[in-house]
Amino acid sequence: MPELPEVETVARGLRRTILGRRILSVRLGKTDFIDDPAALEKHLPGRKIEAVERYGKFMLLRLSPVTGVSRMDANGDGAPAALLVHLGMTGQIAPIPAAQPREKHTHACFLLDDNHELRYTDPRRFGRLAFLSAGPLAEELRGFGADPLDITAAEFLKQTRSRRARIKALLLDQTFLRGVGNIYADESLWRAKIHPARLGATLKKEQTKTLLRVLRETLRNAIVMRGSSISDFLDAEGQPGEYQQHHRAYGREGKPCYRCRAVIRRAIVAGRSSYFCPTCQRVPRGFLVLPLPRSLAKRARK
Repeated sequence: MPELPEVETVARGLRRTILGRRILSVRLGKTDFIDDPAALEKHLPGRKIEAVERYGKFMLLRLSPVTGVSRMDANGDGAPAALLVHLGMTGQIAPIPAAQPREKHTHACFLLDDNHELRYTDPRRFGRLAFLSAGPLAEELRGFGADPLDITAAEFLKQTRSRRARIKALLLDQTFLRGVGNIYADESLWRAKIHPARLGATLKKEQTKTLLRVLRETLRNAIVMRGSSISDFLDAEGQPGEYQQHHRAYGREGKPCYRCRAVIRRAIVAGRSSYFCPTCQRVPRGFLVLPLPRSLAKRARK
């Protein structure tokens, strides 16, 4: 599932191509992933795309009021609103020339005033689209935590020590930090030499400072490289990311650690596969590490 760097990459691409464009019409296919499809068809036409923002793993297309409609309009067309976009596991959104044939699994087309269509494709339909006026949007975003690129070291320390949870679970908790997922949690913990099953409250102050620093470095480096393309991720220009070539822990079970050459192992933390070095990232006492699959164990002995 796209995380902060992938969503930021797509948002930056859309800013270059659709900012200032006006939506002329909406055409929908399958709508089981859309909150109130009729609202998109009714309220999007006539609105200009005034901003494209990332909010955690979401994108927000900030929309102008409909031209010539009073702010007192009962339908809310006279007030600013936003199109919320979540890419799910296989979602892609990009502007395409309107004359170009639509690809399979294209479920939403927004005709723009430059003869392009902003098209949302999603084979598995685990994403989400929603039209939200100001009040519902504020309510939607209320429960999310701080952006990891903005949170202060003092607040990160305070939040980490105030919750009795494993540090990997904390990093994945969107009410703590918004936008971090499995990939960048594992990568940051490897760089900080902290095991994902450590209780966050037991980390020393210097460890939390190091973790926040490497988390930010990891996210920023991934953004520069347009994110990680593990399976389906493509940016707004249809190009894959490159950061997967720099992974040091995630998905490397059975391979040697880049620091100490010990074999990278896997465990389940917070219900997710977590990859770590058992030498560099000391395993908490009594924590279960999954045995290496036979094929990987054989390869690791060579």
